[in-house]
Amino acid sequence: MQRDTSTTAPSTTSGRIRHRKRSNEVIPEVSKANGTQLLVNDKSKYKSMLIRAYSSIWMIGGFVLIIYMGHLYITAMVVVIQIFMAKELFNLLRRAHEDRQLPGFRLLNWHFFFTAMLFVYGRILSPRLVNTVTSDMVLYRLVSSLIKYHMVICYALYIAGFMWFILTLKKKMYKYQFGQYAWTHMILIVVFGQSSFTVASIFEGIFWFLLPATLIVINDIAAYIFGFFFGKTPLIKLSPKKTWEGFIGASVTTIISAFMLADIMGHSQWLTCPRKDLSTAWLHCDPGPLFKPESYSLRGWIPHWFPWKEVSILPVQWHALCLGLFASIIAPFGGFFASGFKRAFKIKDFGDSIPGHGGITDRMDCQMVMAVFAYIYHQSFVVQQSLSVEMILDQILINLSFNEQEALYLRLGEILQQGIPRNS
Repeated sequence: MQRDTSTTAPSTTSGRIRHRKRSNEVIPEVSKANGTQLLVNDKSKYKSMLIRAYSSIWMIGGFVLIIYMGHLYITAMVVVIQIFMAKELFNLLRRAHEDRQLPGFRLLNWHFFFTAMLFVYGRILSPRLVNTVTSDMVLYRLVSSLIKYHMVICYALYIAGFMWFILTLKKKMYKYQFGQYAWTHMILIVVFGQSSFTVASIFEGIFWFLLPATLIVINDIAAYIFGFFFGKTPLIKLSPKKTWEGFIGASVTTIISAFMLADIMGHSQWLTCPRKDLSTAWLHCDPGPLFKPESYSLRGWIPHWFPWKEVSILPVQWHALCLGLFASIIAPFGGFFASGFKRAFKIKDFGDSIPGHGGITDRMDCQMVMAVFAYIYHQSFVVQQSLSVEMILDQILINLSFNEQEALYLRLGEILQQGIPRNS
């Protein structure tokens, strides 16, 4: 009897363990019930739609307020979003049992995250910071010194984190610790690296941040609405609720919206003027040829009785069509990637911070892809590649000391007085 009891107890325990493991590894077979997963056939779709709409109204209202407040507040919003995204992604591979055996190890993830933030934003914001403190000699010299040694400081912080990681390695925990190390760097490269392009676009003009971000929102809402009422044909297995009807309807809506919104936003100096410093003052600038309307004759294209004989279009509206095409066709693949990622980890959403939408990462998957494209497109096809006075001044202020700037000023004065001809 004792032998029987001793043999059955372990088998029962092992059976329970095996059962728990199997239950954790089961992947929902949504493909078998693909038709019932469509929003058209979802019985609770109206309730979820109301929750989603309520959250969307609050998010859009807050977003508009932050846009009105200006560049610094938009940058702060992006930083907060990145922190929440990092928190959600760090938690995906977190194991409470292992973390309890490694006190303080979780802080290492955030050490690398804020080091990367200091490096990236230091490079993006340093010219604006110099322009902001130019009038104060003490601050100017302090900021200039920090910028000069910016890379050294960031590298020292990274090496400190690297040594911290090595010193915390613990026997029988190596696999978990190296997995966390690799996972942290993947987040920094794939998530933080991509979303940081957003800040670079903000200071080129809020227009180049606001339009791409708005197009992603419009595409997402339009895809949901068209799929809600007309979706019948599944689009991709990774996202069972995505349909061809929603994809096509959202694409047409996004492209038309891009052309119209570019015209509306293009008439606002607050949205189109680049910010050269970190102040919050109102902006005044020459809008440039992209934001000056050009007239196109409609004669020969319309009947003689049509009242409008010509149409006025901003050149930037043609660029907006390219952004609209990318936002409607390519950017959704960021969402498909996130869907596959969530299936790999057997989760429905990255978090639950936004009712009806999931986590912050669930809302930013397509935005990250769009942010990179918008910045690269702007630098490649919009910004003039030749040097400008502003670019040269930025380099002088950042890289030369006060004495060197004074010597350059005197030397330029001598050259101009001697009348030496400039190179053509």
